[in-house]
Amino acid sequence: MAKPSLGKRIGWRLEVLAYDFVRLLIAPFTFNQISGLGGWLIGHIGPLTSKHHIARTGLKIAFPDADEKEIKRVLKAQWNNTGRTFAEFPILHRVDASETSKRVKIIGGEHLKAVINSNKPVVIITGHFANWEVMAMVLTQWGLNVQITYRQINNPHIDKRVRQQREAYGTKLMVPKSGAKGARQLLDALERGESIALLNDQKFNQGLAVPFFGEDAMTAPGPTRLALATETPILPLSLTRDKASFTMTIHPPMTLENTGDRQKDVETGVRRINDFVEDRIRENPDQWFWVHRRWPKDHYK
Repeated sequence: MAKPSLGKRIGWRLEVLAYDFVRLLIAPFTFNQISGLGGWLIGHIGPLTSKHHIARTGLKIAFPDADEKEIKRVLKAQWNNTGRTFAEFPILHRVDASETSKRVKIIGGEHLKAVINSNKPVVIITGHFANWEVMAMVLTQWGLNVQITYRQINNPHIDKRVRQQREAYGTKLMVPKSGAKGARQLLDALERGESIALLNDQKFNQGLAVPFFGEDAMTAPGPTRLALATETPILPLSLTRDKASFTMTIHPPMTLENTGDRQKDVETGVRRINDFVEDRIRENPDQWFWVHRRWPKDHYK
C-alpha cells in the first residue's frame, strides 16, 4: 500500500487529538449525563447532514405505509439513539454488564450459559441495535470465549483508541471483518472451540441478493457458511435501550439445515438471518442504525 501523504497523516493526528480532547472533556460527567448530551446534540445535528436522507429513504423502503408523522417520529428518535451510542462509547468501560448489572438487563441468559457450559462454539449474529457494543460487553463479561469481528478504521490512531477502549471493557479477541485471512481466522477459531460474533445487517457488495423488507439487499453469507461448514448453531442476539439503560435478549439458537445443496442451504440461512434482523427492526424501528445504505444505490437518488 502507498504511504499516506503528509496531509493525510496530519489530518489523522488532528482527528485523534480531537477525540482525546472530547474524552477528557466528558470524563467528569456521569454515564447518564453523557448519554443524554450525545442524544440531544446529534438529535439536532443529524437532520442537517446528508445522512438524514439516507435514513429517511431506508425507513420509506422498510415501512412504505407509514405516514409522514410516523417517519418524522422515528427519524428523530433514531438520531437520539445514534447520538447516545457514539457518546457512550468512550465511557463504556464504566458499565457493568455481568449478571448482577443494574444497567444491562438480560433476557434468555440460559442460552448463553448453556453455550458456556457446553464448551462448544456457536456463530453469534446480531445487528446495529441500540448501542451494539453493549452486546460484546455481555459476551466477554459473562466469560464466553469469543472472537468478535471489527472493521478497521482508516485513521490508525483512532483505530488504536477504539481497540484500547474495547479491551478496557473486556473485549480482547478481534479479527479483521473481511478478506480471506479474516475468514480463515474465524474458521480456525470455531475449530478450536471458540465462538465467533458478527454484525450481519449491513450491505456487503460481494454477498447474496436476498429480500430485506421486501427489497433485495446484498447480504454477507459468511456467518451462514461458517456455521454450515462446522455444523455449528447460530445464536442470535438483540438489544434495546431505555435512555441509558439496556435490555439484551439472547434468542434460542438456530440450527441450519444441511441438505447437501450447499448453495441452497447458504441462501436459506442468509434469509433466516435477514428475517431475524427485520423482525427486531419492526419491533423497535427507532433503535436501528439507519444511516448506512442497506439497499442498492439507486434507491437513494
